[in-house]
Amino acid sequence: MNKLTWLRKNLFNNWYNTVLSILCLIFLFWIIKGIVVWVFTQAQWQVIQANLHLFLVGRFPKTLYWRLWIVLGIITTLSVITWSLFTKKQNVIKNRFSQFITPWLAPAWLLSFAINIWLIGGGFGLKSVSTNLWNGLMLTLLMAIVSIVLSFPIGVLLALGRTSNLLIIRWFSILYIEIVRGLPLIGILFIAQVMLPLFLPNDLRLDRLIRGIAGLVLFSAAYMAENVRGGLQSIPRGQFEAGKALGLNSVLVLILIILPQALRAVIPAIVGQFIGLFKDTSLLSLVGLVELTGIARSILAQPRFLGRYAEVYIFIGAIYWVFCYSMSLASRRLEKQGDR
Repeated sequence: MNKLTWLRKNLFNNWYNTVLSILCLIFLFWIIKGIVVWVFTQAQWQVIQANLHLFLVGRFPKTLYWRLWIVLGIITTLSVITWSLFTKKQNVIKNRFSQFITPWLAPAWLLSFAINIWLIGGGFGLKSVSTNLWNGLMLTLLMAIVSIVLSFPIGVLLALGRTSNLLIIRWFSILYIEIVRGLPLIGILFIAQVMLPLFLPNDLRLDRLIRGIAGLVLFSAAYMAENVRGGLQSIPRGQFEAGKALGLNSVLVLILIILPQALRAVIPAIVGQFIGLFKDTSLLSLVGLVELTGIARSILAQPRFLGRYAEVYIFIGAIYWVFCYSMSLASRRLEKQGDR
């Protein structure tokens, strides 16, 4: 069936479908024309061009931008190597260096995180940069990545605890998950900012970034636990018994047999949770952290760009969409590789 036949069969097969199709086409043309006219003739994109550095890195000192370029280079290099090793397509890195690089890949990522934090924050020979100057997209990505990395293992442990035979562990996990899931994220963020220091010694003062990460991790871990628990329940009991028959203890059966299958079954749900967590970082602006949404509000307060809401929020919306869609593409790639 060619395209003309499909259109005639589905959109123009009788008189009222033809009228509705024509009206919809006219409406779409009117909408698209209005958007194009606004984008190219009415929108003032100077607000983006003049404040691009604020959107990306906020008030980070311009004389220290070289550190951020090194951070970007480290992340890009490791990402390319990781993608080359785990893709199905053959490439130079995978063919020649996979046996040498693969065992060191996870330690390299852990070491790169410490190096990147050192480059951004300074210390140990580098000029220190206050966390108050960590703003914009840089802060959004930092908070999202750290929260994702920390909430995932905590969520897995909570899911295992909820299915545990030990009464105390099971009830603790159930209470934590149900209480946190019953609270709004903004409430947990305010609790982390205001009440968390009350439980610490007077001489110990946590940075606002750490308190913000704590709030995001506590919230996301509860939802992650339910996603993982769904995967655990999808695994037949026979898998556990087969592992036992092979002489494996309960821990090895769980790590080597049950968890890999459970996590593979809930990849879409887990990535969906990661995407939600990335977008939830926008709420950090309400507790004093100037991430991407917060820096947008600061830019809109500039006298020169008062009222430029559409341009600013369309731009940051496009940034959020690019990163979220990239995670979605990575999720689909993982699903396809897992099915092979």
